[in-house]
Amino acid sequence: MSLEKPKRSNDGLKNSAAILAVAFAGFSTFLDLYATQPLLPRFTEIFHASKAEVGLTVSAPTAAVALCAPIFGAIGDRFSRTRLMIASLAFLSLTTLLAATSTGLGSLIVWRFLQGAATPGVYVLALAYLAEEIDVSLVGRAMAAFVTGNVIGGWAGRSITGWIAQHTHWPFAFIVLGLLNGIGAFVTWKFLPPSRVRGGGATPLPLGRRIVGLATPALLANFAIGFNVLFSLVAVFSYVGFYLTASPFKLATGSLSTIYAVYLVGAFVTPIAGRFIDRVGSRRVLVGSLGIGALGLMLTLIPFLPAVVAGLAVCCSSAFVCQSASTTRLRSAAPPGLRSLASGAYVTCYYLGGSVGGIAPGLTWKYGGWAGCVALVVIVELMTMGLATYFWSEARTAKLDASA
Repeated sequence: MSLEKPKRSNDGLKNSAAILAVAFAGFSTFLDLYATQPLLPRFTEIFHASKAEVGLTVSAPTAAVALCAPIFGAIGDRFSRTRLMIASLAFLSLTTLLAATSTGLGSLIVWRFLQGAATPGVYVLALAYLAEEIDVSLVGRAMAAFVTGNVIGGWAGRSITGWIAQHTHWPFAFIVLGLLNGIGAFVTWKFLPPSRVRGGGATPLPLGRRIVGLATPALLANFAIGFNVLFSLVAVFSYVGFYLTASPFKLATGSLSTIYAVYLVGAFVTPIAGRFIDRVGSRRVLVGSLGIGALGLMLTLIPFLPAVVAGLAVCCSSAFVCQSASTTRLRSAAPPGLRSLASGAYVTCYYLGGSVGGIAPGLTWKYGGWAGCVALVVIVELMTMGLATYFWSEARTAKLDASA
């Protein structure tokens, strides 16, 4: 009996080390994904290219994430997730450093695509790792810590590249990011405990049967919710710039870039929400967060800048909390042998939602301006609340899965 207490202490240390290491891995990975956004105006001058052409430096890596996520999901249930995550971070570091050698826009886009291809090697596998390696009572907090790392990394990447490009040559930004990616690989190798779980057992199911196993109502609802979450976030932050640069705000480009600082509010709120997810469940937190997010969106309709900024802070915080809730839900929705594959499918749907979210609001903007965009996103959020309310009920999930 005297050995029981040290064991608990040791398990607690492993859980803490795993959560911190995965959060830092998420931070290191998301430094790069949207890092060229503040450089786009300068790229149009340097490469003598159109806005759409330089925009490929952002869309190429996100497209690569959506394409490669299922691949990592398929192999993540068969091989060591820890080793795959370390290898992905090392490859990300290499491609980021090589991006600094780009002599033209075409070569930069290629390196950006390869950066995106490495990203799900961390993102997808980290979701599955946390779901299976972390104590069930801590999964919500672990997912929230990982999402927080992603949020801070995305904000830091934009800030680093913008600041360096303003004071020196833009390739130095990629050198700094590449070195940070390398530090992330080292920290993951040093502190992330090895995967104890590999696949669903000694003989993993064939890939075809595992894909069929994803077609349960609970998992399909989870994928749809992930799609809607990033759709809403990208829709809001892609079109709010048009709203704020027009009358009555008329913000300059430099002032507009500071709007991304509201992401830091989400980084503060998300870990707190993780504790509530562990206590009251994913469904209640997600539905409540969506309701608050919709109210925040409506706040942006007030033609008063502080109200708009406050509404955007609420909106992005809601999205990050919903992301934590939906990724936490994957643990119970996906069987152990399918968790990496389910994570890959989720990430693909998540980033497809982001791609559609950057296009679809253009149609509502044409007829209703910013109010039309807000209406579209609120409708999507209400649909998401309906999905979670219906499909995330424990009794309903058990009944549907039994009949599937």
